[in-house]
Amino acid sequence: MHPERRKRQPLVLADAPSGCERNGARISFPSTAERRMSLPPCGRAVQAAALLALTVSAPVSLTAQQAPLNTLTQAERAAGWTLLFDGTSTAGWRGFRMTTMPAGWEAKDGALTRVSEAADIVTVREYANFELTLEWSISPKGNSGIMYRVTEADSNTYETGPEYQVLDDQGHRDGLSRLTAAGSVYGLYPAPEGLVRPVGEWNQARIIVNGNDVEHWLNGTLVAHYVLGSPDWEARVANSKFKQWPGYGRAKAGYIALQEHGGWVGYRNIKIRVLP
Repeated sequence: MHPERRKRQPLVLADAPSGCERNGARISFPSTAERRMSLPPCGRAVQAAALLALTVSAPVSLTAQQAPLNTLTQAERAAGWTLLFDGTSTAGWRGFRMTTMPAGWEAKDGALTRVSEAADIVTVREYANFELTLEWSISPKGNSGIMYRVTEADSNTYETGPEYQVLDDQGHRDGLSRLTAAGSVYGLYPAPEGLVRPVGEWNQARIIVNGNDVEHWLNGTLVAHYVLGSPDWEARVANSKFKQWPGYGRAKAGYIALQEHGGWVGYRNIKIRVLP
């Protein structure tokens, strides 16, 4: 069945708006200049302010907003940021428990890159309280990590330093658990899914360590927050593999480490700001 059709009503033109003239079925509107002049002074001022606001809020090109890779803007320098990687050399880094840089890490295509079998690397300087930002990209099924407050008292970086997980969530088995997925505090605090970018793209990591307060950020989102030494932290450590290492998460200062885990990984735009 079809609904009953309503009878069409003859078209009736409404009265023309004030300031408009009607010629038959055509309506002529005043020009823009005429409308502007017809506004009272306060109205013209409001209109001018609106036009100015539109001009000021116009989007700025991405190129104008971004600095070249592995460089600092004047504002970043003024805020106390320094580079941990210059884009062309491995200066500022060395192998864990070594005095030189392992051959498997290179400055390649503007990234500090693990290109072949190597070892974990660490900064030449130790850091206590800091804000660290960087970009990372990883190979299919790849696994790496960023450790902080690492000491050389134990055999591996992860035995003393908490880890920011770097991972191909879709391809690596660790991606099956949020406790070991990209951005997580490895094995202790989970990171939400749906934030890590596909293999081949660059992800943005941010780590803030201020006293005992620690934050992990992934692509602009806070994904994990914890307090070192808190009852919650102690309980999680006691129920994890890290309980076997008494020095895990105890150092007040230490090195920042990048993990070699058997696959290609690149880090760039590595910047740090020391906090008081």
